[in-house]
Amino acid sequence: MSDYRALEERIQSVLGAPRRPVAIAFTDVAPQGVARFEGSEPSSCSFWRIAAGGRTFYTVPSNHFNCPIGGYTHNALTADRMPELQQVLTLMSDIGYVRMEEVPGVFHMQEPAQVIVYSPLGDAPMAPTVVLAAGKPARVMMLAEAATRAGAMSSLPLLGRPTCMAIPAALSGGAVMSSGCIGNRVYTDIGEDELYVVLRGSDLERIAQEIDTIYSANQTLTQYHQERRRTLTTA
Repeated sequence: MSDYRALEERIQSVLGAPRRPVAIAFTDVAPQGVARFEGSEPSSCSFWRIAAGGRTFYTVPSNHFNCPIGGYTHNALTADRMPELQQVLTLMSDIGYVRMEEVPGVFHMQEPAQVIVYSPLGDAPMAPTVVLAAGKPARVMMLAEAATRAGAMSSLPLLGRPTCMAIPAALSGGAVMSSGCIGNRVYTDIGEDELYVVLRGSDLERIAQEIDTIYSANQTLTQYHQERRRTLTTA
């Protein structure tokens, strides 16, 4: 198994954020020694906040029923829960937040998972399906550039609402960036000045290997552009 603690340290070296990157694994069986989540959370992305804070645990589909949107993107909703999804979408449509014709374009998991394992990346008990992290735009930019250099960046533009669709979007085409949505920001406490980046677990080592090169290149280019600004600005 990969050295996930070293990979976390490498990612944190470029993000410079206090919040730890979160490893998420979609699987059929809970790994040995990992506790099932006990309690209730209002959203699927709430589990990101808990894992970023240091806890390792797993959820089952019913843990996601409080969040019709997250339940949809995770393909966790049962037939009897679909009316709740329609109610939430109707509310969002009525207040002008979303148009119903946009809904088919929302990414969602193609296959449901019986178990979803959450942990800080450095404590991952199994290979992550995706890794998500939040940080300042300039820092997230460099991690995205590392993914591009590794050939692991998707061609998708910056994603918006809902934030949780970034997980299936990344799985379908490579690393994605998300501006976050208001629900996610309430449930996860990320700052107004932060963005998300979501990486495929299978690409993680290749991306990490490019971080030092990208960071160094950005330092050099900072000096280059500062000098050009100094010498070429006449107004």
